[in-house]
Amino acid sequence: MFSRVLVANRGEIALRIIRACRELGIESVCVYSEADRGAPYLDLADEAICIGPGPSKESYLNISRIIAAAEVANVDAIHPGYGFLSERAEFAQVCRDCKIEFIGPSPEAMAKLGDKVACKNAAKEAGVPIFPGSPGAIEDEEEACAIAVKIGYPVIIKAAAGGGGRGMRVCHNEMALRTNLRNASQEALNAFGNGAVFIEKFLEHARHVEVQCLGDKHGGAIHLFERDCSMQRRHQKVIEEAPGPHIEAKKRDAVCEAAARLIRSANYSGAATVEFLMDKDQNFYMLEVNTRVQVEHPVTELITGVDIVKEMIRVSAGEKLSLKQADVKTNGHAIECRINAEDPDRNFMPSPGKITRYEPPGGPGVRLDSHVVTGYTVPTNYDSMIGKLLVHAPTRQEAITRMERALREFKVEPIKTTIGLHRRLMADSGFVQGGVDIHYLERLLK
Repeated sequence: MFSRVLVANRGEIALRIIRACRELGIESVCVYSEADRGAPYLDLADEAICIGPGPSKESYLNISRIIAAAEVANVDAIHPGYGFLSERAEFAQVCRDCKIEFIGPSPEAMAKLGDKVACKNAAKEAGVPIFPGSPGAIEDEEEACAIAVKIGYPVIIKAAAGGGGRGMRVCHNEMALRTNLRNASQEALNAFGNGAVFIEKFLEHARHVEVQCLGDKHGGAIHLFERDCSMQRRHQKVIEEAPGPHIEAKKRDAVCEAAARLIRSANYSGAATVEFLMDKDQNFYMLEVNTRVQVEHPVTELITGVDIVKEMIRVSAGEKLSLKQADVKTNGHAIECRINAEDPDRNFMPSPGKITRYEPPGGPGVRLDSHVVTGYTVPTNYDSMIGKLLVHAPTRQEAITRMERALREFKVEPIKTTIGLHRRLMADSGFVQGGVDIHYLERLLK
């Protein structure tokens, strides 16, 4: 097992990793930018090292500064969390070259599954259902138009690298496709340093279902069942829950087994999430693989009892997975609401600033993953998420009721947050009935 791990991230995921290291008897070293200087979670690490100014490119995205901090701190491994460098095969390779373990997949597995075009090919070879679309990156407009005619409109343009909705455009006709192709490629280039895009068939009324997987360095791979994250806005997830409501048992087994098969075929080690879209007949088509721990991993932890971050650390140290597929059982229902420092009444405008009142909820079945305390100042440099509020209950309806209660208790002032929006959603008939698709929230907010 490792002696010291460097946490190459910030905020709630940095705190999550620090806690996992503490419980495993591992010392943690947390890097931070000038914008995060004085953040309370830094005091919980065994050591904290400043790696540069607030802008991400000068700190959390600066590989040389992170590696320098790792070497100065004499760590055995680096945990990248999510976002920033977590899905950069280049960073994983630099760690390998510097004899520092990257807590995640190998550069080869990351390249195979992290690039959406390569991932589609791997999925096809593993017998995982995929959308019809271009076999590789689109070279020119005429090629794109020919493929769109063959598979039928609407189609969606996607960036081969990265995610989060960047480089993504839905096109209902040829004019829209020609107009958006260049714009999507440029956006992808600016966001990920890779302007490659591809197109595939777009489902108008789809649900977004993803399967949590774990793999080790000994060829082991399991799934921890699925999550439903259909409640989203601009491709950003707002509410996640598990199990997915109203999914037939045979369909659930099929998609989960397919996800584990894909991870196993890639010789993948660590946590991965295989994302699917599901049509009205509950047919599944793979979207992509996230080669990192995801924001919503605690949802799965609540229904399975598996500590995903600890498992990531253990398998990176060379241990086998601590459980086999037959050992994984689900219990009850879990829901996660992402609490962002945003104003829903002003088109979700970011609301940074000092928090003078912070009263987190508690009680049975409530979990809050947050790095925020009273007096904390939400910086302007980073993502607006300030916490993840989760509940666990025997049934979905009980979980919804518990979440509504927890949201009512949660007080964050004077900044604006999405707490009020989530309270509204817990009472929304579409969500309560479990029949939403990926565009439901955007329609609701119009």
